[in-house]
Amino acid sequence: FWLKYFVAMANTLTPYLNAIRATLDAVLCLHNFPSQVVERHNKPEVEFQMTTSALLRPITIARDENEKCFIEPSVNSVRISVKIKQSDDTEVMLCRKFAGFFTQRADTFFVLRRQPVDGYDVSFLITNEHFESLTKDALITFVIQFIEDIDREIKDMKLALNTRVRGAALAYMTQFVG
Repeated sequence: FWLKYFVAMANTLTPYLNAIRATLDAVLCLHNFPSQVVERHNKPEVEFQMTTSALLRPITIARDENEKCFIEPSVNSVRISVKIKQSDDTEVMLCRKFAGFFTQRADTFFVLRRQPVDGYDVSFLITNEHFESLTKDALITFVIQFIEDIDREIKDMKLALNTRVRGAALAYMTQFVG
């Protein structure tokens, strides 16, 4: 029974992740694009938005209003913002703490931004410089795996938290029963 439930849960996330994977595969055609405003500068256009002709149309991929991915492509960079599903206050708190944990360690996650875009929980910034050391498929796999893992970890932490609370409540209530 549980295996069927787990497979069904994994299959509901699959089309969403496949859509993100296909979109990232299409927009991650980045190349070096020096600044048109400041000489000898190469800034991510999606962050600074100095040259509007270098920006492409943003794309939103959503399962529902509580779980979506916002992809902002440009000529030399792509910003990927992810809103993780949070169905109750426990998941909101766990997601906030988990995302805060990762953003504090953004230096070790080479494409993770320290500050997510407003309305989203986690943001990534991929520039043309990342392609000097990594392949396109490796970057896409990292982002997809990160989304899968953070969703799974929040659900596992919520289950563990509920189990601990249930055990604490049971221990407390046994004091009152003869």
